[in-house]
Amino acid sequence: MEQVKVIMMKFIVCLIAFWIGLDLFFDASISDIVSFAVTTTVITYIVADRILLPRIGKNNTLMAEFILAYMVVWIFGSILLNGYMQIAWGSVIAAGIITATEVFVHQYLLKHMPSKNRDRTGRQQRRFRPGFRYATEFAEEQDPRNKNREE
Repeated sequence: MEQVKVIMMKFIVCLIAFWIGLDLFFDASISDIVSFAVTTTVITYIVADRILLPRIGKNNTLMAEFILAYMVVWIFGSILLNGYMQIAWGSVIAAGIITATEVFVHQYLLKHMPSKNRDRTGRQQRRFRPGFRYATEFAEEQDPRNKNREE
């Protein structure tokens, strides 16, 4: 049920963002706005919220989500819309609005997201990753005060 709320929040935000970015400043039909909103909601939910957010964190996911929203409008806008100025400015405005509101969506998701690494108190547990092995480099230390010694 929590995921349905998140999807509906994202869809409403996308509708408002595309209405402002594409219809308020330029002339876009309601079918264009709804199709952009559905496409962006599905793509950003699957790619950003379900895949990237648990792996790379909030800030990097926001940057990825801006790029995803921008690319959705740019690619599908070149097919559906007429003017390049409408596509360029509409995608920047809509992606900026979507990214600004995704800060709150990501906080909500991280707060309510079921995690495999949480204990009973809700704190994140640290896990050992055996794949990260670091090598140690050994070298002779050079004394900077000993200038007479030849190297």
